[in-house]
Amino acid sequence: MTEYTPSMIRATGAVALCAAAAVLAGCAVQARVAAPAVYVPPPPAYVAPPPPAAVVAAPGAVVQVQIAPPALPVYEQPPCPVAGYLWTPGYWAWATGGYYWVPGTWVAPPTVGVLWTPGYWGFVGGAYMWHAGYWGPHVGFYGGVSYGFGYTGVGFAGGRWVGGAFAYNQAVANVNVTVIHNTYNETVVNNVTVNRVSFNGGVGGTMAVPTAQERMAAQEHHFAPTPLQTQHVQEAAHNPALFANANGGHPAIAATARPAMFKGPGVVAAHGANPTLARNMSMGGSMQMNRGGPNGSGTNNWRQPNGAHTPQGGSAYAPNGKAPQGVKNQQKNNRKAQPKKPAEKEHRGEEQR
Repeated sequence: MTEYTPSMIRATGAVALCAAAAVLAGCAVQARVAAPAVYVPPPPAYVAPPPPAAVVAAPGAVVQVQIAPPALPVYEQPPCPVAGYLWTPGYWAWATGGYYWVPGTWVAPPTVGVLWTPGYWGFVGGAYMWHAGYWGPHVGFYGGVSYGFGYTGVGFAGGRWVGGAFAYNQAVANVNVTVIHNTYNETVVNNVTVNRVSFNGGVGGTMAVPTAQERMAAQEHHFAPTPLQTQHVQEAAHNPALFANANGGHPAIAATARPAMFKGPGVVAAHGANPTLARNMSMGGSMQMNRGGPNGSGTNNWRQPNGAHTPQGGSAYAPNGKAPQGVKNQQKNNRKAQPKKPAEKEHRGEEQR
């Protein structure tokens, strides 16, 4: 039997204590610390999008419509405000709200020596396609559409470049000779049927095809519409009263003396337009919507001054063959609002002999 000495007992106790400490260390509880919470913002509040605005095609974009454009309205040309400005005729353009009228206007060309070829609607492949206008050395094909004021359907007879200055043909252009001196007078003979048709091809459209000269003009160097012309179109597209479904094809702003200036002197209404709107525009007032023609009828069924116009899909004659009193008053007010000038040329001014 082994005898334990005091020193052995102390050593054994120390070993036991170390073993116990090791056991207790292995049994220690490991506490888990939760990770800090991550902030998740609430979903944003729903905001309804604004109603869609009228979408206007960008310059040069292909526009195809299934509906034929309305007939060209009849209107008078405002006097040329500045020597060197060229006339660009009005036309029906298309936006999501339908056809709207882009008023005819005088505008500065992008450079000396160029002429404006108007755009036109052409019926192709079952749809009406818009062919945009452009500036170039010669006038090209514009569908045979008789826009008036020198644009008889072929070429341009409203003026010509003489050196570095533009000369105006007084037979068809409305110029004040006390302000603009570079003029001439040359009778224009129409070799095309004069009407108010606003498109080429299809049922009821013009049957014109490009001439050899017009095909050559299409291959020349062209200039796009100027920024002021683009602004003019945009202003028209945002004016509800210029849409055909609001004015019945008779816009109260048919032509302007300067681009994108739709109020004040120089604004001319179409024949048959609402006389109140026409008067407000010529005097710089606001455009208060009131659909319809001179008597709220939305019609233009009276004989035109030159007796040469037959609207698309309708007659140009009233039972009594006279203009409504509202139209007479409108014309009288327009004459008072404008400065004294030579006799105004009608929309088909080149027909005058």
